[in-house]
Amino acid sequence: MWEAFTLSYPNDMVVVIALCFVLAGLVKGTIGMGMPAILMVTLTLFIPPIEAIPIIVLPMLFVNVFQFLRGPQPKATARKYAIFVWAMAAVMAVTAYNIRWFPEAVLLTSIGVAMILFAVPSLFGWRFPVGPNPLWQVLAGGTAGVIGGLSSVWSPPVVMYLMGRDVGKDEFIGAIGFIFMIGSVTLALALGSIQLLTVDIILPSIVGLALTMIGFRTGEIIRQRINLEMFRRLVLVAFLIMGGRLVLISFF
Repeated sequence: MWEAFTLSYPNDMVVVIALCFVLAGLVKGTIGMGMPAILMVTLTLFIPPIEAIPIIVLPMLFVNVFQFLRGPQPKATARKYAIFVWAMAAVMAVTAYNIRWFPEAVLLTSIGVAMILFAVPSLFGWRFPVGPNPLWQVLAGGTAGVIGGLSSVWSPPVVMYLMGRDVGKDEFIGAIGFIFMIGSVTLALALGSIQLLTVDIILPSIVGLALTMIGFRTGEIIRQRINLEMFRRLVLVAFLIMGGRLVLISFF
């Protein structure tokens, strides 16, 4: 499996891909967010998005299963957000299953839009008040499914929805873990059904997960020694710039 992966890319490219995983873990460990976003925006600098997405699915799945099971009252969380995840999973499955039909420009644009949607509300503290009405869950879940199916980054609509409902910290962590876990499973199954997620990807994904955890632990150490708010804002500004770049290069 590893040989097949290394034969697909020159050695220097494998090193660059490895560094992308370390960087994603570093940011995640330092500010607690942004792992899939960092991975997609950096990996797509070097490889096509349709090749980058399968590599990060398994690390995302592992991290979010762990987070969900460690969260408070996982069964209650699953019941509360069931409509959201059903809507997201249905739309994501259809979108990801047909991902080969989308031009690369569309994939890059979706990643860029996800980066911008992720950065702007967080930078400026924007919230969009929503209620527990099932319609909000369907709309937010469906939006997350479209963006996630095209880019593997479905956190922007999820975070904006949870912030709009003004949920508490513990519920936020548990809901994020549950929604991201279901999204990861859905994406993995959809990509596996069209032979984009194959056995040859498993070992590189596991190595990517290990590298991410190394970066994560390093980030936890860094977090104790820097101005955390300043670093967070710098990362969000970088997301905004990189997202804007992806949108622009998709059209020019």
